[in-house]
Amino acid sequence: MFWTILVLLLAIALFVVGGAMFDGKKGTGLKLVGVLLIAGCVCRLYTPMYLTSVNPAILQEMVKGMEEQQNAEKTKKIKKFVRDNADKMIVNAPVLGNPEAENTIYVWTAASCGYCRRVHGELDRVLQARDDVRVVIKNFSIHGVMSDGPARAMIAAKMQDNAKAAKFVDLVMTREYRPAGDVAQDKMAEKIQENIMKFAEEAGLDTAKLAEDMNSEVVATELANVRDLAQEFEITGTPFLIINEQAFPGAIPADTILEALK
Repeated sequence: MFWTILVLLLAIALFVVGGAMFDGKKGTGLKLVGVLLIAGCVCRLYTPMYLTSVNPAILQEMVKGMEEQQNAEKTKKIKKFVRDNADKMIVNAPVLGNPEAENTIYVWTAASCGYCRRVHGELDRVLQARDDVRVVIKNFSIHGVMSDGPARAMIAAKMQDNAKAAKFVDLVMTREYRPAGDVAQDKMAEKIQENIMKFAEEAGLDTAKLAEDMNSEVVATELANVRDLAQEFEITGTPFLIINEQAFPGAIPADTILEALK
């Protein structure tokens, strides 16, 4: 602001004094330079006031436009990556719905995330409404002990049987697996493991094999894949959905998902 005002004063002086002291082309040139500088300074001083006081809605439109442009570029990047790497994204992940469906929804989710549990219910509504959709569960271990065990177990369940894994995922995402009452921090993982194994048994899984597979290379590979893709797609939180190659952050409702599938 200070330098703009200083240049404005100098420009006015140049216009007045230059025009008075010099005749002909030189005087006209100095006056023209002064006019251009004055116009530039006035614009620089007036524009912030116009945007913040006179018409602040323009700033909102600019921000919205920038977000739309960023989302469009992000979606374009996601489309290309998904088309080139779909098999790798699905191979070790539990799949809900019709595993052979052409319409694919990827969801970055964590069992410990309340919004993720909510969107799981919305996805269930979608699967009940359409039989040509599959949901690929990308288990994100982001809340330490509260999410790590369930994430590993859901991935390990896929190693046994996808149908049983799908049932297990539904049980983990819809029932309370966190221990009730006060539990010492060093006992929390053990208690969570006990609870999710009860769900695994109900889903028809071999719990002994599941416990072993939770520490397998396959599970480690899938967890790394989930993290790498989150970085690739600039995912900063859960839930995050990719619906037929379009990105949707947040817990969106079933109606929005169904509309995106069109």
